[in-house]
Amino acid sequence: MKITGTFIDEISHDIPHQNWGKREWDQDFRHMKAIGIDTVILIRSGYKKMITYPSPYLINQGCYRPPIDLVDLFLSLSEIYGMSFYFGLYDSGEYWSTGDMTHEIKHNQFVIEEVWEAYGHYPSFKGWYLSMEMSRKTKGAVNAIRELGVRCKNVSKNLPTLISPWIDGKKAVMASQSHLTKSESVSLKQHEQEWTEIFDGIKEGVDIVAFQDGHLEYEELYDFLIINKKLADNHGIKSWTNCESFDRDMPIKFLPIKFEKLKLKLEAAQKAGYDKAITFEFSHFMSPQSSYTSAHHLYNRYNEYISKT
Repeated sequence: MKITGTFIDEISHDIPHQNWGKREWDQDFRHMKAIGIDTVILIRSGYKKMITYPSPYLINQGCYRPPIDLVDLFLSLSEIYGMSFYFGLYDSGEYWSTGDMTHEIKHNQFVIEEVWEAYGHYPSFKGWYLSMEMSRKTKGAVNAIRELGVRCKNVSKNLPTLISPWIDGKKAVMASQSHLTKSESVSLKQHEQEWTEIFDGIKEGVDIVAFQDGHLEYEELYDFLIINKKLADNHGIKSWTNCESFDRDMPIKFLPIKFEKLKLKLEAAQKAGYDKAITFEFSHFMSPQSSYTSAHHLYNRYNEYISKT
């Protein structure tokens, strides 16, 4: 099982910025291409007041004008290196403070329109990422995901939409919290029941689902992967796996994952019948030019792994 897609987290709120410019991004796309990555996903086009492109709407809402148009850069690099680019919607930050996802509709209805008008001509623009990370009982999530997904598809003549939800497992704790696990977590049966209802509600607006795989114990993962794929298949939604390349088991949040753990997760996904793995995310946690030295070594170990398969 190989990783063939990665998120790009240029506007982050819980991992450090690497201060890359055009030269560093070009080099990183070269590194991605070298290990077989063919899909890049902008995890969010903005967060609160920081944005990746000079959005007239968002700047008018008080966002800062960025010094470089990263959306244009990433689309151009995707074109050069033969990759598919998925545009990630804007995250106002209001959901994280209020717990209500309906706020995201207000801004993204304008963002979707202006982005498609400005960048839809790029052949590398292959889809949309609905950046609101939902899980069970996330207030307003089903309606927001469905409405924004349908809007993306209508504007772009039905380009696919992707979501990457989280599973309410033992490791599903906020990054700001000091502990690594919680005492209560969702059961497999309860997860299946709740996500059957969620998929019923969002299926019109979502084409691909890639559940985050880091919130579970490693011995639980295979069973959840099987259920997730079955539910998605039943609703006509394609399944990828989001094989996280950062470690949720460490007291420092967040560091590159131990290779053995990454391998366990990839092999579980392969056994469960998945045909595409994406990761969050290459540039910080796997790149030879990451600010983390351990990411350089993870790249080497991963290269050794895929050369044997």
